[in-house]
Amino acid sequence: MQEQSAELYEEVKLFRNAREREKYDNMADLYAIINTIQQLEKAYIRDCITPQEYTAACSKYLVQYKVAFKQVQCDEFPTVESFVKKFRLDCPAALERIREDRPITIRDDKGNTSKCIAEIVSLFITIMDKLRLQINTMDALQPDVKDLADNMNRLSLIPEDFDAKLKVEKWLGSLNEMQASDELGESQVRQFLFDLESAYADFNKLLHSQ
Repeated sequence: MQEQSAELYEEVKLFRNAREREKYDNMADLYAIINTIQQLEKAYIRDCITPQEYTAACSKYLVQYKVAFKQVQCDEFPTVESFVKKFRLDCPAALERIREDRPITIRDDKGNTSKCIAEIVSLFITIMDKLRLQINTMDALQPDVKDLADNMNRLSLIPEDFDAKLKVEKWLGSLNEMQASDELGESQVRQFLFDLESAYADFNKLLHSQ
């Protein structure tokens, strides 16, 4: 009798190998991001979050959603709707936000502005993550910084003398003067990260003012 009781408390494993474990981890990540977007929409509707905080967070989560869904997309889950139905996720607001691919605070101009903003948010996060991981060579940073500067120049709502844009362009100039294998020093990495965090905050404030 005791042996049978012990069996009832044995751990049930969802996976049998590393590949299956990664599959379930990816699904868990996607589930969490969709649920987070749903809760973010509700928080904004209830005035629990400021428009600028909402815009920044929503832009970030939409970028993360695209990456997460690509890891899960397959014959079983060809669309996000099929994933939501399978796991009985009640998230109508999140699905609407995913379909529109932009925060509700950003006007629709055939997707051009929202796409550019999403790219800028994604690049800010990518570069800051690289610096925090001590990825500091010119060839690892310059392409992303160039893309960030290009996208900021392309976005018409950013003024020419916008301080955040000038900071990004300054660091792009510094990187362009380096050899591919050259590394930023510890103090340079610290200053670069500080400037990016400041520029990212200013960019989010600008979005709120539109």
